[in-house]
Amino acid sequence: MDKLDAMNAFVKVVSLGSYAEAGRALGITRSAVSKAVMELEQLLGARLLDRTTRRVSATEAGLAYYEASADIVARVEETEMQVARLHDEPRGVLKINAPVSFGVLCLGPAIAAFMEAYPALKIELTLNDRFVDPIEEGVDVTIRIGVLPDSSLIARRLAPARRVLVAAPAYLERFGMPSTPEDLGDHRCLAYGHTTALQRWSLSRDGEAIQVPIHAVLCSNNGDILKAAALLGQGITLLPTFLVGSEIAAGRLVPVLGDHPPSELGIFALYAPNRYLAAKSRLLIDFLAGRFGDRPAWDAF
Repeated sequence: MDKLDAMNAFVKVVSLGSYAEAGRALGITRSAVSKAVMELEQLLGARLLDRTTRRVSATEAGLAYYEASADIVARVEETEMQVARLHDEPRGVLKINAPVSFGVLCLGPAIAAFMEAYPALKIELTLNDRFVDPIEEGVDVTIRIGVLPDSSLIARRLAPARRVLVAAPAYLERFGMPSTPEDLGDHRCLAYGHTTALQRWSLSRDGEAIQVPIHAVLCSNNGDILKAAALLGQGITLLPTFLVGSEIAAGRLVPVLGDHPPSELGIFALYAPNRYLAAKSRLLIDFLAGRFGDRPAWDAF
């Protein structure tokens, strides 16, 4: 195995934490990956990996070599992609992860359009609502919604994730329209979370954030569940507009307390902090940023 291929194998082992997973990603045997890493260690005169029965992790020297190697491998891939674009289409596998509801409603159609533009690329899209570290799980691009915590990952904002309080017309006819945030304490509320106890919604009054206690009659960690209950008149819920924008436009849900909007979140693309972002990942991120933008289609209500 030549040096560049060996570096690529080493990068895969570190990012995936396994010789076997690296071999599967590269389409070669585990022993070939192990041999490539050993050849690098002999060439450099340094141990690059700590090996245990469960996982492989980089040594201090290995981490330094990984950062440099990942940049080189990504740069070579980007150069090859740029040359290929002159006479051919981008190729290879692009691994994407995203939240479930956003993935089904918004990302899925966008990915289909992206595939139309780049048919030679193969897409592996997985959906779940837990945080996925692209480095740990071998994902090229992770889509996440919210206020991002500090991390070593690079994030690019793709679009706003505006949120709105909504209820069905039937619910408001039965229980009335709240006129102040404090009125929510007298209403049935459908909240995102894991428990109905001691729930609060963060709204605003005159530009200042306020915390409003609510009486949650339903909690769920899935927005589609809350939307379904709201459509059946079970209460007021706080959801992103990508979930309820079409329902508002159709009159099936009505905005509540529009003068006291909740804080705005963001929709981000996260990727590993290599200096050179792989060309296929950049293509996707640029495509999604252009498709969604600051006024995404789901806010047209």
